[in-house]
Amino acid sequence: MKIGIIGGGASGIMAAIIAADSGAEVTILEKKDRIGKKILATGNGKCNFTNKIVEKDDYISQKEGIYQNYISQFDEKRVLHFFAEQGMLAKEKSGYFYPRSEQASTVLDVLRKKLQEKGVTVLTESCPDSLKRQGEGFVVRLGKKTLFFHHLILACGSFAGEKLQEGISGYDYAQKFGHTLVPVVPALVQLRADHDREVFKAIAGVRCEAKITLYIEGKMRARERGELQLTDYGISGIPVFQLSRHAAYGFHTQKKVKASIDFLPEYDDGEWEGLIREKWEGFNPQALTEDFFLGFLNKKLNLHFIRKAGLKPQQPMGNYSYEQILQACLQMKNWEVELTGTNPFASAQVCAGGVSMDEVTLQLESRKVKGLFFAGEILDVDGRCGGYNLQWAWTSGYIAGKAAAERRLPSV
Repeated sequence: MKIGIIGGGASGIMAAIIAADSGAEVTILEKKDRIGKKILATGNGKCNFTNKIVEKDDYISQKEGIYQNYISQFDEKRVLHFFAEQGMLAKEKSGYFYPRSEQASTVLDVLRKKLQEKGVTVLTESCPDSLKRQGEGFVVRLGKKTLFFHHLILACGSFAGEKLQEGISGYDYAQKFGHTLVPVVPALVQLRADHDREVFKAIAGVRCEAKITLYIEGKMRARERGELQLTDYGISGIPVFQLSRHAAYGFHTQKKVKASIDFLPEYDDGEWEGLIREKWEGFNPQALTEDFFLGFLNKKLNLHFIRKAGLKPQQPMGNYSYEQILQACLQMKNWEVELTGTNPFASAQVCAGGVSMDEVTLQLESRKVKGLFFAGEILDVDGRCGGYNLQWAWTSGYIAGKAAAERRLPSV
């Protein structure tokens, strides 16, 4: 049994190991000069390879039941066990699992060692010119070389992290085999507010706890809380990443996308107004306006909201009414920002969209072409920040590799 795997990322490597474990002769074709390069960049170089708790709401797809039907076949406990069997120690931080060494290279080294042990052939700088169904197998043309495989696994990844979307992509291969794509957009990515560039230049560099509510065409779409990062082009940070796939589809369909930012999520509106009233009543009217706001938010943000309300930071407080001060403070809990787009695919950690899950079986085999399997980001599944996307890579690689190796060849 010969199995070809197009793509040497996390899902492709896992598929190769599992298929070889089942006795198949496996070859990985990777277009870059080394397999597993994206693994090295995950978790800021520490590789957050799974999460302590993986649930159904951690994944999004046009098809329901991703956790129940797929993740449960090779869940986070089995992933932890797999790496433990390879001798890799793991450490947990706030539910996120990393290699004990805190080096992503440890994860890749473990996987490469396993590939060598299983005799998997790895061909780097090898991007197929064409993939074709031939008889009961597949012919892969690679320059002047032609390879034959009984079964084929497409684990080509996505556009995420790629500076240029040039050449043949996994999506192209899938479409040539008759598959349809859910529109592919950047996900886990920063959001831009190009209409307010001058404002964001003034507050760039601030990091703070915030609650962010995303609206598409005026309707609340999603809400997240966590550390917000303000940049010279817009907003970033984990809560923004969690919202970004929804925003990206809003932009894709040319809808109006807006964020409402609450910089004081620990207070409800009544509590916040009560604090402002109490401070106002005990404050020296001869003191500077900017001094009244001292201690509320980062100084850059305080100055932004003072000026946004039409007040002057260096004027005495007595120059303004309580209502004017109140309005400036209330803006801190509901700052509306018109969003204009995401950063490009090169800045995204993953993509949303891809090959429709309606077109694959529970074993991730194509419903259109027998013997063709899929794994990883090429499929219409994306997860939240926190190791969930690598969990999907391990899971889908395991399922596809096992199913491809165990699928019987037609009797001659």
